[in-house]
Amino acid sequence: MEPISSTENKMVKPVRKTNFLFSQKMAPYVFVAPFVISFLGLFFYPLVKGILMSFQSILPGQVAFIGLANYSKILNSTFYQALYNTTIYVILTTVILVAVPMILATILNSKLMKFASVFRASLFIPSLTSVIVAGVIFRLMFGESEEGLANSILGFFGVGPVEWKYHAGTGMFLMVLLASWRWVGVNIIYFMAGLTNIPKELYEAAEIDGAGVLQKFYHITLPLLKPVTLYVATITVIGGFRMYEESFVFWENGSPGNIGLTVVGYIYQQGFQMNNMGFGSAIGVVLMVIIFVISVLQLKFFGALKKEG
Repeated sequence: MEPISSTENKMVKPVRKTNFLFSQKMAPYVFVAPFVISFLGLFFYPLVKGILMSFQSILPGQVAFIGLANYSKILNSTFYQALYNTTIYVILTTVILVAVPMILATILNSKLMKFASVFRASLFIPSLTSVIVAGVIFRLMFGESEEGLANSILGFFGVGPVEWKYHAGTGMFLMVLLASWRWVGVNIIYFMAGLTNIPKELYEAAEIDGAGVLQKFYHITLPLLKPVTLYVATITVIGGFRMYEESFVFWENGSPGNIGLTVVGYIYQQGFQMNNMGFGSAIGVVLMVIIFVISVLQLKFFGALKKEG
């Protein structure tokens, strides 16, 4: 019997063809695809479509390009009122939703604070509440009658009932109070996450040098929380300019003298109630430019746009 040669003993292994979709070259694109698709479908396409619509006159069954005619009508008294209301709202909410959460987070992060987790949870719960439900509760609390909670408290001090929704100052107070109540807890979480990254040794060294509570906060906590402060301030400003719900829950059918009208509310009013989508899109584009410019100025003010090297 002839021996089997080594060459004949070697078996030829079949070459496995790898599916191109599951190859290493395609893997990065497969993982990135959901984000790219959602970005193109939910952000880029609406952005381009909205800019295009701002140059059009859109009527039922009729679309025509009218150039800059929509933009020429924006600078009117109603837009100025809406922009003024929105700007005041943004300034007040930014100050409150940056300063108050920072101070509360510092207190909750203190070693002397007991049951800190309970307070964190209780402050975060309002953010889980629907703005419509919260708005109904606030409307009952700040009702115009003497039986309303707010007016009852004022009556205890001898102050007459206040028509909260019919004055510019009190109306702005209601919107800012509702927004602050809802978002303080969320911003506290942001600041507490930033506080955990500050080395404890810095505070211990400051205590050895005789630094007090305010000195440690000003010289250690505040500078090292700058990235978190920038982030919170930026999202608060953007959220303030796109605010609509807080105004709607108090004035469903429009506020008297437009004291509660915001820019987004003006977009909804013109685009959907007045069936003028082209003009509403033009207002939206202007609002987008305003937010972009303010965000860039804000980043520049905080030094986030400085070139390295």
